[in-house]
Amino acid sequence: MDAHAQGPSLAGPHARQPRVGGLAVRGATILTMNDAFDIVEGDLLVRDGRIAAIGQVDPHERVDHTIQAHGAYLLPGFVQTHIHLCQTIFRGYADDLALLDWLKTRIWPMEAAHNASSLAASARYAACELLQGGTTTILSMETVHDTDAVFEALEPMGLRAVVGKCMMDSDPAVPARLLERTAQSIDESVAIAKRWHGRANGRLRAAFAPRFAVSCSRELLEAVGALSKEHGLVVHTHASENRDEVALMRSRTGLSNIHYLANTGLASPRLCLAHCVWVDESEQALMAGHDVKVLHCPGSNLKLGSGLAPVVEMRAKGISVSLGADGAACNNHLDMFGEMRLAAVLQSVRKGPGALKAREVVAMATREGARALGLDAEIGSIEPGKRPDFILVDRRRPHLALGTDPYSTLVYAARGTDVSTTVVDGHVLVENFRATRWDAQDLARAARTEANALASRAGF
Repeated sequence: MDAHAQGPSLAGPHARQPRVGGLAVRGATILTMNDAFDIVEGDLLVRDGRIAAIGQVDPHERVDHTIQAHGAYLLPGFVQTHIHLCQTIFRGYADDLALLDWLKTRIWPMEAAHNASSLAASARYAACELLQGGTTTILSMETVHDTDAVFEALEPMGLRAVVGKCMMDSDPAVPARLLERTAQSIDESVAIAKRWHGRANGRLRAAFAPRFAVSCSRELLEAVGALSKEHGLVVHTHASENRDEVALMRSRTGLSNIHYLANTGLASPRLCLAHCVWVDESEQALMAGHDVKVLHCPGSNLKLGSGLAPVVEMRAKGISVSLGADGAACNNHLDMFGEMRLAAVLQSVRKGPGALKAREVVAMATREGARALGLDAEIGSIEPGKRPDFILVDRRRPHLALGTDPYSTLVYAARGTDVSTTVVDGHVLVENFRATRWDAQDLARAARTEANALASRAGF
């Protein structure tokens, strides 16, 4: 199991799955993203839910299914480490606002208006967009209530996901439906982990997800730190996204955001901090010393006017920095290609061209995401024995045909609509640009219906 494996009391039931038959991909350019960053021209063989061989695979090898790659780039599926599935149907309802006003006037009222049906529709709609754009794994923070509906929606979609119920017990600006009693928030989060962590052959996992220090009591944060240590579960929260948020926490506690979180016992390799735009040298040193993971969301940071994160400096200190689109309410797309491009060019503006090279950005979108979730022994690179989560990017598209550096091509030229094939856990979920398990138009219609009803409930 991975470094964040569940403790004995949270060993959720592992659903028995039929063994995955043989799958072969022929004639690909394989970006392994292994330690040596090897690029292999050839084939990929999957047996029994694991990568069995890379390179020249016997053409007479009997398999259940063969995909002809026609020279496409084959690389690990993207791992988006900061997503809000529940916000996907808020897209377009919360533009042109700074973070705290965005939360108080739009996001929290809409999250409070969610019900199980709208959450499920939002999760399915998001999973469709993510998988068809090459994202195979996510870390998602949901809203306070009805998180089981999200897990239930994701299970048949095939997406690999680590999901946390949002925790909020201390903020007068929060709508009544989102403000929890501390013990209730903790107990429900533990119960969800018992029900879901490890389901679907380990594809679905649970996390603890305190929203951010502004909305959480010290008692809750300390309890989450202890439970994370006891059970080995990821803690997913926001930190230092916005200067007003940072100033508010300093006025309340006398400490910076990161030092306050560390003071509650949260600092550990399991702590995943979204944004970290406004973190000083001492905070970065603290994160590096505790192997805290940073989840960089450049598109969201730009749209909310939050700022430009010091990614180059954090990486230079050895901090793991991965990528996420954040929610569709503040981006407004979930395309990892867009986030990769922004991550690179924004650091060029900050520190000069080449400060964050294309290969490093692809690694952030794959290897580092897997590391953040404690899944790097299972996914994040194309290597024998690992789980077969991978995508094909069609190089026959005019804007990709002449690229000589595959990493540059992926970061600066490619987009989500270039993904022809998506495979998760050996299951082909998208092939020849078409989903195999769902109808995207049906999901969009259902999401639109639920979005309209939710907006009405929220009074918008």
